[in-house]
Amino acid sequence: MQRKTPLIPMEDFFRNPEKSSFSISPNGNHIAYMKPWKTRMNVFVMEMTTKKETRLTSSQERGIYGFTWLTNERIGYVKDEGGNENIHFFAVNIDMSNEIDLTPFENVQTRIIDDLEDDPNHIIIGLNKRDPQIHDPYRINVNDGKMELIAENPGNISQWMTDHDGKLRIATTSDGVNTSLLYRNKESDEFKPILTTDFKVSVVPLFFTFDNKNLYVASNRGRDKIAIFEFDLIKSKEGRLIFEHDEVDVSNLLFSRKRKVLTGVSYTVAKNEMIFFDKWREEIQQQLEKKLPGYEVVITSFSKDEAEAVVVTYSDKSRGTYYHYEVNKNKLTELGKVSPWLNEKNMSEMKPIKYKSRDGLTINGYLTLPKGTNGKNLPVVVNPHGGPWARDNWGYKSEIQFLANRGFAVFQMNFRGSTGYGREFWEKSFKEWGKSMQDDITDGVNWLIDEEIADPDRIAIYGASYGGYATLAGLAFTPDLYACGVDYVGVSSLFTFMESMPPYWELYRSMMYEMVGHPEKDKKLLASASPLLHIDKIKAPLFIAQGANDPRVVKAESDQIVAALKNAGIDVPYMVKDDEGHGFYNEENQFDFYREMEKFLTKHIGRS
Repeated sequence: MQRKTPLIPMEDFFRNPEKSSFSISPNGNHIAYMKPWKTRMNVFVMEMTTKKETRLTSSQERGIYGFTWLTNERIGYVKDEGGNENIHFFAVNIDMSNEIDLTPFENVQTRIIDDLEDDPNHIIIGLNKRDPQIHDPYRINVNDGKMELIAENPGNISQWMTDHDGKLRIATTSDGVNTSLLYRNKESDEFKPILTTDFKVSVVPLFFTFDNKNLYVASNRGRDKIAIFEFDLIKSKEGRLIFEHDEVDVSNLLFSRKRKVLTGVSYTVAKNEMIFFDKWREEIQQQLEKKLPGYEVVITSFSKDEAEAVVVTYSDKSRGTYYHYEVNKNKLTELGKVSPWLNEKNMSEMKPIKYKSRDGLTINGYLTLPKGTNGKNLPVVVNPHGGPWARDNWGYKSEIQFLANRGFAVFQMNFRGSTGYGREFWEKSFKEWGKSMQDDITDGVNWLIDEEIADPDRIAIYGASYGGYATLAGLAFTPDLYACGVDYVGVSSLFTFMESMPPYWELYRSMMYEMVGHPEKDKKLLASASPLLHIDKIKAPLFIAQGANDPRVVKAESDQIVAALKNAGIDVPYMVKDDEGHGFYNEENQFDFYREMEKFLTKHIGRS
């Protein structure tokens, strides 16, 4: 069928945002954001009255990952080197003075525990500098970098949490199989375990009640779906139910720091949904949605007095537009579009879909059909998500729109093990890599064929991380289903993957053995599910891309399958980027990857 939409340059989908990640200062006088400088994302700040813009960072090798306001005059930001995930935390004044690396350590990863909103001079961060496998909490002066160890991790603490006064009072331990919640009444007390569950039972502390006496938790104890409760720290049990949903997990609880009230919850069924408990916040949402019809509307940050906010709108066809919102005046001012060069009218609709697996499970997913086609007999790119214990969501995704613009239908599915659908659905994935998890993908492809959406001879599979593994598994275990595959930072052998996990995953090793399989006890299972050991079955063309510094799926995972395929006489295009980690971040590397991917897919499955 004749195309009705223009072919958009590939670079337009993957160019750095013009501006993104806007955040308002506590006093509302400045707005900070990210925008490119020398093709790298850097932090800028704008004074609200004069509109004067100042660039605060000068990162040229690799873009900044994110930032946070530390005070009205100072910003903290994070970056690593070449994607190695050894995150450093920097701070700089908004007049560009006193820029320092607060964590100037080699091979050490920083995790932010609390930015201490009410203590302008300090933050609490976790560092694994004493032991690479675990993070100790430090209170750091954001002006001069002086740090003090608050507690020493005994070797099993995976998370730390503060109360509303910034006191470290909650810790979560893991031995890989059991999880314990530790509590202390004040920082001078010892941490004591108050609850132990196996890792399948989730009681996740969200934040303290406003009197700092109890917790709000997201819990699935004694139930299938995660719901939000008030948790009694003395009795060690869930008390008042705050919110539950019968279809999906709910774990995102919203609150007002200023007014000390719970304002609502958000959760995802097919799309993001919000329920409000607070009339003031609900009325703001209604006003915004009235002004910005047809979009999802989210407040990303409030000033401390809640008089001003940053709002972002997005949809499946829009990468987003940011606004400054003056609450009392109900006045919106546009701050910038993320990608103003993209015309929403030329984008394709992402439709939520459902289908049944062969054993009767309902699998939810999304289908994006190329605009201007009749939706029948199309070349399809099957795109399983990474994780695998994550999920796909509705919204704008550059690579989905790029592929649709090139005439490919794109199919995403939340196979068993995807999070958000309850404990039973998640547990059905245990020791099922390459088995029923892969069957869910296969069943979705067959559904597309039965519905006459897919041309059965023109189906590709493409994914990153676990999605890369699913690509290799699809080509090895259902070799007649796919015409080609693209594996992006994917696992090729379950044995070597578990041998090469980063040290800070060590606490979860036993859990991985239970969820994926034990290298000794489940040797046969892991061998049967490792694509590397089934090279002889792969016959479809394959393109592989890998970051040299990837700490999660190390380069050897891709090297070994490329070598094995070459030994089998199969030519496999292989792209390695020396300045990247688990996925390509730098703009020029993304261009290279998607350019080659487009050529590869066009050659092997054509276009609609």
